[in-house]
Amino acid sequence: MTSPSAATRAAIRFSTCDLCDSLKADTSGDTRWLPGSLYRSYGGHPRFAGPVATVRCLDDNSQVKAAVESFGAGRVLVVDGGGSLRRSLLGGNLAVSAAKNGWAGVLVHGAVRDLEELRAAAVGIFALGHVPMPTERREQGLADLPVQIEGVWIRPGDWLYADEDGIVVTPKAVHAAG
Repeated sequence: MTSPSAATRAAIRFSTCDLCDSLKADTSGDTRWLPGSLYRSYGGHPRFAGPVATVRCLDDNSQVKAAVESFGAGRVLVVDGGGSLRRSLLGGNLAVSAAKNGWAGVLVHGAVRDLEELRAAAVGIFALGHVPMPTERREQGLADLPVQIEGVWIRPGDWLYADEDGIVVTPKAVHAAG
């Protein structure tokens, strides 16, 4: 595993509020955001940023497992779990894999579990909520496709910035002081 790129390291020193301040005049629609109130920080890093990889799955984390067990290269995995809180899509073991394999963070539009283990993992994790019930792996789900979360399109290769104020998505890396 190699260290994150210079762009990824620089992205860690951001504030989503400062980013939005610097991009507020952009009328192209390229800058998108999700309200921070939707998501809770569960991971060891409360702020993370990087280029996006995506998974779409519902109550089956087979594709999430495959992703976090691959080389992350400072990317952020966006998991569209359909907003379901019935089954956990990420737990302690997968969080450890994500950290070990160089993922900057994981955004789960769904549930996570193993909260103590998530907090100890050296990776950012945001999710809608938590539930102790694991998934049943049925090898379902899709990877590397555009996903729509709360009406916001997030595409592989976009950049995602997440902190306690919210989540900002841009088509390329943007730097704002923080």
